[in-house]
Amino acid sequence: MELLEAIRRRRTTNGSFRPDPVRAEHQRLLVEVAGRAPSQLNSQPWRFVLVEDPARIAEVARISGESMTTAMRSGAFFRRYRRWFRFSPEEMAVERSGMLFDRLPPALRPFRRLVFTPFGQQTMNALRVPQRLGADNRDLVAGSPLLLAVLLDRAEHRPGELSAFYSLFSMGAAMENVWLTTVELGLGIQFVSFPMEVPGRWAELERLFAVPDDLELMAVYRIGYLPEHARRPSIDWSSSQRRLPSQYVFRDSCATPQEGWDDPGDPLPPEPTGAP
Repeated sequence: MELLEAIRRRRTTNGSFRPDPVRAEHQRLLVEVAGRAPSQLNSQPWRFVLVEDPARIAEVARISGESMTTAMRSGAFFRRYRRWFRFSPEEMAVERSGMLFDRLPPALRPFRRLVFTPFGQQTMNALRVPQRLGADNRDLVAGSPLLLAVLLDRAEHRPGELSAFYSLFSMGAAMENVWLTTVELGLGIQFVSFPMEVPGRWAELERLFAVPDDLELMAVYRIGYLPEHARRPSIDWSSSQRRLPSQYVFRDSCATPQEGWDDPGDPLPPEPTGAP
């Protein structure tokens, strides 16, 4: 049941980390659990780059912050992900997916629905909201003691072929192992995504990490120890940020939603206490 609790406590870290370096034994453990993930024919297509160099982290932070500013200023980010924005806790409680849009400065929050309109975009740009958000993102990444770059072997990851699916599946399994392990180590983790949102910026990261032609950079994560007050609590199964099992589980076919699993509590049967 310890694994179940780790899964329930798993979170994405949106805040800052403690400045402490990530201990070498914890770094070693993270890559070991990643390397123990399943892969097609034991191909193990993943490769990892651990980044502690402050100058290199600062450069990633600069690229990420500038990318966020560009994506926000052009409106591309809002257009691309509009369906996933929620504007109130009540809406989140109904949809049970997406993210609560609360990152605007307090004075603009009453107008956050307007970000999807030309007027709203012009207003945000005039008030330099994209620059402020980009600066926040830069500082967040810059304060990361460790970055983890994840790459795939191009001999296995061949888009358009079945091997590409197998490689991505394997990478997902490897990173879920890493994510769950951070819970037990008191670490936080977050995907550094904004360089992907703007053409050309991801290539800058590839050059920064000296990625060879036979590998493809797939993701970058920031990792660090969580402040004591930010330690992740056990998940509340009534949380409005997660869909109910009846919304994503079916029995025998997609025509029959699973019933009876939506109540809070442990849905798993108790572990056996005696010999069979």
